Amino acid sequence: MKPQPAASSAVMAKRSFWTERRRSSGAAYLFISPFFILFAIFGVYPIFFTIYLSFFKWNALGPMEYVGLQNYQFILEDPTFWTSFYNTILIGLMGTVPQLIIALLLAVLLNSAVTKFRQAFRMLYFMPNITSIVAVTLVFSTFFGNNGMINHFFEWLGFSAVPWNSGWWGVKIAIAVMVLWRWIGYNTIIYLAGMQSISGDLYEAAKMDGANRRQRLFYLTLPLLKPFVLFTVLTSTIGSLQLFTEPYVFLGQSGTGSTRQEGITMVIYLYSEAFRNSFFGTAAATAVILFLITILFSILNMWLSNRLGSGTKGA
Repeated sequence: MKPQPAASSAVMAKRSFWTERRRSSGAAYLFISPFFILFAIFGVYPIFFTIYLSFFKWNALGPMEYVGLQNYQFILEDPTFWTSFYNTILIGLMGTVPQLIIALLLAVLLNSAVTKFRQAFRMLYFMPNITSIVAVTLVFSTFFGNNGMINHFFEWLGFSAVPWNSGWWGVKIAIAVMVLWRWIGYNTIIYLAGMQSISGDLYEAAKMDGANRRQRLFYLTLPLLKPFVLFTVLTSTIGSLQLFTEPYVFLGQSGTGSTRQEGITMVIYLYSEAFRNSFFGTAAATAVILFLITILFSILNMWLSNRLGSGTKGA
């Protein structure tokens, strides 16, 4: 008869552990577990495998050979990699900086009470973002071809044709225009959402204090839009560093080759090393370097945004 109290205490301990709150939490984790499982398989594992692969020489068919830091040494000594890095930064600046400025101006216009058909304009501005990148690039290829509409327009004005497909600056300008056209509507909608989240009472108080439109924009709207500006700058920076489809399709469509020095980017360099040269080790090392560069630029963007924000507050 003595074991009964021990058995009953064990049952009570089990019941007290598996409480109603724990059962609810367990059910919740069970429902969201597919996302984390798939993310671990297709997101976390490839990251660690890429880092691991960057120290090996592998052609995806034979055995892996450990080479240490030779892949990184090869990349940093390869002039083509530095050309791709230079092109990526330059095209990113050419496509991102005007894009954010124009998007902010468009958002101010759409947020204005005097602008008519605002809903229609919002839809039109956002449509390029949901359009296929390949389709957009193919359309722009006809515009920027050697016998395209842009050159015909220049010749009609009396200027000489621009080698958009092969010129050092022509290729970069054409790709930057594609990036600008595709993402300007997305950033406009983000800025517009931020402006509409600002209380109208602040603008009324600023008007009563005698602030004009320019002062309300620079000393009220822009400081309160800082989180949205930081978000768009970060996403635009990361997107510019991952630029692939536009230059790959544009140069390939023109017949000049997607790995030409004029338009090769870091992602195209990575793709070429892996799937054209079968050097998956150097491709993995390139991916790791690109990852570190992305983190560095993200930290730099946040630091500059904080400095500009503190400067605006001081003003």
